[in-house]
Amino acid sequence: MTTQSSLFDPVIEERTRVILQDVYTRGDAALLELAERFDGAKLSVHQLAVTKAELLAASLRADKPLRAAVEATRNNVEFFSRKSLRRNWSAKNAQGAKVGEKFDPFQRVGVYIPGGTAPLVSTALMTVTLAKVAGCPEIVVCTPCDKDGGINPALLYAARAAGATEIYRAGGAQAIAAMTYGTATIRHVQKIFGPGNAYVVAAKRLLFGHVAIDLLPGPSEVLVLADDTATAKFVAADLLAQAEHGSGYERVWLVTTSGPLLREVERGIERQLPKLSRREFIAKALANNGWLIHVKTLEQGIDLVNQLAPEHCEIMTRGAARVAQRIVTAGAIFLGPYSPTVLGDYVAGPSHELPTGGAGVSFAGLTADQFQRRTSVVEYNLAALKKSLPTVRKFAEVEGLDGHGRSAEIRDQ
Repeated sequence: MTTQSSLFDPVIEERTRVILQDVYTRGDAALLELAERFDGAKLSVHQLAVTKAELLAASLRADKPLRAAVEATRNNVEFFSRKSLRRNWSAKNAQGAKVGEKFDPFQRVGVYIPGGTAPLVSTALMTVTLAKVAGCPEIVVCTPCDKDGGINPALLYAARAAGATEIYRAGGAQAIAAMTYGTATIRHVQKIFGPGNAYVVAAKRLLFGHVAIDLLPGPSEVLVLADDTATAKFVAADLLAQAEHGSGYERVWLVTTSGPLLREVERGIERQLPKLSRREFIAKALANNGWLIHVKTLEQGIDLVNQLAPEHCEIMTRGAARVAQRIVTAGAIFLGPYSPTVLGDYVAGPSHELPTGGAGVSFAGLTADQFQRRTSVVEYNLAALKKSLPTVRKFAEVEGLDGHGRSAEIRDQ
């Protein structure tokens, strides 16, 4: 069984390199040309930045239900994020020196929010809110516009409500390049966050080192691990939901010990798909990377989950909480029949920016402490220094670095 990931597609990588170099070389001019090529939008340089008037208009258009939804999700995300922050600490080591850590917010961060066929309003809350909670003073948002240069007003409202301080019409790999290198209009940032399509993820991976990067969150994935207690229509609906984003690189799996459930889920997909507005996008994703897998034992299923490292893992089995303890590579875990992935997408509290394409083996999902920069702090007095000299002398001797040793010993003379 192969499940192609877009993370290391050589064609996508080469195309992305060309875009990055173009923005590096030509700055704003490249952004304008690429916006016309990919988004069909003819922009002037003065239109790259979203104005205060546009933000006010978007706020006025936000109806009461949208305002309530934004507030509910923001409150949950803020609550969860505050729990994730790291706090300064100080203590004494064995020689009596004062050691500790301090955590400062990054001063300028960039957040990419996907637009295109599905402007991800919720992503603004799942990313920008964390930066605000961490105390980042400058929060830059880049998001693509439509062919008329417009940005979904609900997305603008949510981004502003979450704490964005600047918003730009820039999408795709070119937006990541602009935030990394800087242009005349978009000043460079210290760290970039946010999910995106295969080109956005490739850009983040290629630019790592030029700028700090959060993780590699690409096209959406869900894996449902189920036994014969699962409800087939729930499983079918959840697989369809995560396949509807539209890139064609989405990946969905059902891994089950029950043959009857597998067949019923297959029928459920056939029944539910025609009723969905994005059925063509879904069908493409399912054809590329949709899998219904029958395993002999739950143990085999757990092993497969850990091998695939899915972005979202739903567990619909007996003793779901116990099973979850053995899942160690998933981006997020959803327990039981009433915890569909969409709750994590929209309202639960943890950020929905999660590793995809197998990156969950090495990366965790986005948390507020990723917006903090850690610094260690060390303070010795003379007594603590004296107690440390034997150790320093020995290491300086065996490493042949007598200057190291002298820099400490000179203080005791």
